[in-house]
Formats: sequence, structure tokens, C-alpha cells
Amino acid sequence: MRIAGSDSVDIAELAGVAARTFPLACPPSVTRANIASFIDANLSEARFAEYLSDPRRLILTASNEDRIVGYAMLIRGVGDDPDVHRAVRIRPGVELSKIYVLPDKHGSGVSTALMDVALAAAADWGSGCVWLGVNQKNQRAQRFYKKCGFTVNGTRTLQLGSHTENDYIMVRQLGAA
Repeated sequence: MRIAGSDSVDIAELAGVAARTFPLACPPSVTRANIASFIDANLSEARFAEYLSDPRRLILTASNEDRIVGYAMLIRGVGDDPDVHRAVRIRPGVELSKIYVLPDKHGSGVSTALMDVALAAAADWGSGCVWLGVNQKNQRAQRFYKKCGFTVNGTRTLQLGSHTENDYIMVRQLGAA
């Protein structure tokens, strides 16, 4: 397995992996239509082209035999959401916006490798913390983030198509174990 930055990523393949993995993080109550709407708005090839050209973002990919098996995206800053501002008190902050791995690679160490590289990149940017939003019903992801040193610091809502979901905001201070 290889973890790399987004220098020469196949955008179509990356968008395909994103479309396959995003539904895994959604609770059963989220409709297929709302998932499809989110994917179209946020995980399309056009959106990934925008993300890759944004200097505030870094996309990391995990590859096995030259195929993308997972990815992570970091975004510098805390954004404009007042709930996030209340929960993320350490500045500067970096958002771990996405970290997804194909289901057949779950438990293989890919997620941990992506997380390690993402945390190192955020530290290299001079960030004091990394923060993320995770669906309150996604117990598997919450366990993984806790294992990686993140703690719940607040909540926010997320619009997923026509439905509103509830997220925990989790934060990990950098430079601390």
C-alpha cells in the first residue's frame, strides 16, 4: 500500500471511490435519493477537480496495486459554522473533511495509515488541532476516531439532500498524545 498526495491522481477513479464509500458512513434512515444528491453536489469529478486546485486543501490517496482504495481530504481552517467555532477552540485548526476506505480494505490498516499521514500534514501546516464531523449514529467511525486521539467537543447539523443529520464534532490537539 502507498499513501500519496494529490499530485497526479486519477480524478475519475477518486470520484468513483468517493461515491462507493460515502454511503457506508450514512445511517440506514438516509434515503438513496439524499445520498445521491450529496454525491452529485460534493463528490463528483468536477468537485474533486475544484478541490485539487484549492491551495487550502490536501487530498491524500491510499493505493494498492495502483488502484485507489481510500482517501482523505484536509481543509485549512474552521469555516463559518458557529457550532464548529464553539467546539474547535484551538487555532489554527485543520478539518479532516473526508476519510474513507473501500469496504474490502476495512481492518487492513489503510485508515490508520491515511490518518497518520493526514495528522502529520496538518502538523506540517502549523495547525494546533485537527477536527472532524462524524454522524452521531456512525459508531464504527467514532470508535476509530477515539482510538486516534479525537474527543467529542460539540455537535452540528449537516444537510444531506433534503434531510438534516446530526454530527458530533471531534477534535484532536496536535503535539499531544
